[in-house]
Amino acid sequence: MNAGRLTVGIIGAGPVGAVLGQALASAGHIVVGIASTDERNLERAAIMLPGVPIKSVLQIIEDADLVLFAIPADQLAPTINGLAQNSVWRAGQLVVHTAGEHGYNILGPATAQGVIPLAIHPAMTFTGTSIDLAKIRESYFAVAAPNVALPIAQALVIEMGAEPIVIAEADRQKYFEAVSVANEFSAMVVNQAIGLLEEIGIDDARGVIAPTIRSAVEQALAKGHQPLDPDELLG
Repeated sequence: MNAGRLTVGIIGAGPVGAVLGQALASAGHIVVGIASTDERNLERAAIMLPGVPIKSVLQIIEDADLVLFAIPADQLAPTINGLAQNSVWRAGQLVVHTAGEHGYNILGPATAQGVIPLAIHPAMTFTGTSIDLAKIRESYFAVAAPNVALPIAQALVIEMGAEPIVIAEADRQKYFEAVSVANEFSAMVVNQAIGLLEEIGIDDARGVIAPTIRSAVEQALAKGHQPLDPDELLG
């Protein structure tokens, strides 16, 4: 395996897989195949990774130095287990997943066959377009790997343009909870605020609420964590 220039195979061509594939290609690695059966994802891949062939999962594992699993978190364990049962992995092969809720231990069945397991989770929301390449440069990616392989995960993130942050296996759930709360609850609050303004006849509800939301978020980020007073919440 040439550590400087890797052949990369992507399993799952959703927004995350396509964008990270493009980022790795921009860093000089060679994307040799994409595995997906979803027509919309294949169309996205054709736009973002033109000329990259569609291959089966087994073909990708055979051809790639680095196999990137960008699939739903609940599909990761059964997929890895099934492949391990068929003994398809090669010793020294890099296997990466992007699921925020899992560290590298979920890749254990493949690790037992000699692969190098890496968990790389982008702490950002993807659009599935080239706009994301600019957003990557402003983002942190949570990385996890055995100590000997941690520099590899960090180097890949830096090559893609993001900043790596190491998350221990024991801290993974708390990390994912923090990212999920920030993403889901902020979207929920914004949605509710827009709805309330539209109910009273405000035409440009999003434009009206946007400065308040941005200001509130900037202030919260500037202040950092502040312990919540239950009485204030109730009052």
